[in-house]
Amino acid sequence: MLLLGKIALGLGTTVAVAGVYTFHQGILRVDVDEHGKGGSHVHIWAPAAVAPMALRFVPKRYLEQGSEQAREGLPIARAIVHELRHYPNTNFVEVQDGDQHVRVGTVDGKIRVDVTDPDENVHVLVPLSTIEDVLSQLEANQRPD
Repeated sequence: MLLLGKIALGLGTTVAVAGVYTFHQGILRVDVDEHGKGGSHVHIWAPAAVAPMALRFVPKRYLEQGSEQAREGLPIARAIVHELRHYPNTNFVEVQDGDQHVRVGTVDGKIRVDVTDPDENVHVLVPLSTIEDVLSQLEANQRPD
């Protein structure tokens, strides 16, 4: 019985540590709601650590190709993400045109994009730390000059 208790404790601890690691970066959220007859509703909530982990399964040649195409923009993107940390809860862009509304900003260390339209609503929330991890992986896969 003592052995069974130790196994359960070990398994519970492993699950707890894995949960903490997985949710360390927060939640990546994508919500798409199409209105009208036959409109679809897609809601994806996933641990933000999934994005950098998924890049590990991309074939190296594709990752290198993407890194080369983004070479000039990576330092700029890294600087932008770094500076966005100084503005934790800020709207950067807000456009209202009739029934259409677009808002881009930051909320608690995440980039938020909200688009509302009579036909559909799209909401995306991505932690800045996830974007930094993806940028780091792209930079690491660049071919040396």
